[in-house]
This record gives sequence, structure tokens and C-alpha cells, in this order.
Amino acid sequence: MSTESKPTPVNLVSRCLITVRQWFDSDYFPEGAEVVRQRPERFEPRRCLPFVFLHLGCLGVVWTGWSWTAVVVAAALYFVRMFAITGFYHRYFSHRSFHTSRWMQFIFAVVGNTSVQRGALWWASVHRHHHKHSDQPEDAHSPRISGFIWSHIGWMTSSKNFPTNYDSIRDLAKFPELVFLNRFDLVVPAIFGAALYVAGALLARFAPGLETTGGQLFVWGFFVSTVILLHGTLFINSMAHVIGGRRFETQDDSRNNLILALITLGEGWHNNHHRYMSSARQGFYWWEVDITYYLLKGLAAMGLVWNLRAVPDSIYSEAEAVLKAKEAV
Repeated sequence: MSTESKPTPVNLVSRCLITVRQWFDSDYFPEGAEVVRQRPERFEPRRCLPFVFLHLGCLGVVWTGWSWTAVVVAAALYFVRMFAITGFYHRYFSHRSFHTSRWMQFIFAVVGNTSVQRGALWWASVHRHHHKHSDQPEDAHSPRISGFIWSHIGWMTSSKNFPTNYDSIRDLAKFPELVFLNRFDLVVPAIFGAALYVAGALLARFAPGLETTGGQLFVWGFFVSTVILLHGTLFINSMAHVIGGRRFETQDDSRNNLILALITLGEGWHNNHHRYMSSARQGFYWWEVDITYYLLKGLAAMGLVWNLRAVPDSIYSEAEAVLKAKEAV
């Protein structure tokens, strides 16, 4: 029997040390990234520790209490970081649905990194793989294949899904600053958390009327806001493939869901997106609320992004044909 299936104390210590090093350097794989990607899907307790840490951190509210300042900061950070994920991690880095400057892509890669959803390059590589194999056996997070819980968060506990497939994101890997953020993806969250604590401590000292503290702003702004943001994002992998309507008969189980669209600033129009993933707009019609698209239009008006890809007329024609066919039944 191999040491892989029957670990010894020495092997366990070695694996723990490798795991700890990978928290600081996510491109570190002594056996090679491709070997890791060939492992079977499986739940690994050591991969759960970051998620356990984030969720347990929310319990800090028992000791820090709450204030309107902390709650407003948490809500604002949720909104800003959700936009960084939806507008840039997803629509820009994953699908290149618009153009922007090198500075803007770096800034939003940093903001997105504060969400503790790893680096933009890993995120984009996983998402491109998802679209290529959506709801097929190769899909890392399909409710159809592996069940709801695994598609929501279980897949992130498997080391198979940990390495970044740089071959699928060569257009992004040419930027060393993005590779750095991706490789050392805990640096930004650590600085972000420390900055929140310092900001809260300064407010406690110089603006006591706001009734917040360093610990309180840290718990609400980092832990609470981040955990809600994480699950809001992950619901698109899970719930958006289970609950909702289907305008287009795509090869996957993608759904349109208004509630998810509101929670994720527009990502809930998932069936639309799977039908035409290259569009910067996912709410194809005016009544489909897509806050991310509105914000991108605002950035375009300021000249910060440009060439937002539109939904082709042929897609609208297809949607109208499907609607007429349903009405005729």
C-alpha cells in the first residue's frame, strides 16, 4: 500500500508543512501542479481550515458587539468587493467582455483579492474550465454531477482544484503583477484586515461618536462581510444551476434567478450568461436588474473601461423565437 493511502507520522507532518507553505505561496507544488490536478475529487480537512477560520471569525461579534458604523462599513465593503468579483474577476478576467487599462485591471485584482476568493488568475482559470465543461463530469462544481453542497463549497476543499492552470489564462499570465497577486494571494487579505483594525482604532480615538472599535470594524468589515460575500458568489455555482427559469435551452442546467441577481449585482441571470458568455451585460432586458453592468457603463462614461461587448441581435432573435414557441404550446 502506498504512503498516499496509508500516511505515516512523517508524511503527515510533511503534508502539513506543504499546506502551510501553500497558504503563503499558492504556486508551490513539490510534486508538480499537473500531478495534483490529476488527483481524484475528495474532501480534504486541511483545505477546510481557511473556511473554518473565516466562519469562526464571525463569532467575534459576541465580544465586539455591533454599531451602525460597523454594519454600514460591512455592507459597503460587500458591495464594492462584489462588484470587483462580478465586474472584473468574472466579466473581465474570465471572459474579457470589455477592455481597460493595466492600472485598472491591477486595482480591481487587488480589490477582488480582499474577498479571500484567491487570485484573479486562479478564479479565471477555474471559471473558464467551468464554461468549457459545464455540468459535465469534468466540471469542478456541478450540482448535477456532485450534488448541491459539493458544488457550493465542497469542491474548494479538494487539492485537485487548488493549482492555477496558467495554460488556460496565457492572456493574463503575461502580467507579472497579476501573477504575483495570484501566487501570494493571502498578502492582500492580511493587509486589508490589518487596515480595518487600524481604521477602527483610529475612529475609536478621534471619532468616538461613531461608537466603533478596531476589533469591531475588523470582525464586521473583514469576517462578516467576507463570509456573506463568499456564499453570495458561490450560490451562482450551486443554486443558479438548480433554481430559476430557463430562457435558452443550453447544454447545461444554468438558470435565471432574480433573487440571486440582486444578491450578486446581476450574476443571477445565469442562463443568459451561459447562452452568450462574452457580453458585459447579463441582464439582457431592461427589467433584468444588472447592477454590475450599470456600474461598468458608468466607468465607461468616465473612460476607465471601454469596448463593452453587447448582446448580439441574433441572441435576442433566438429569445423571441423561444418565447413564441412557448406561447404557441
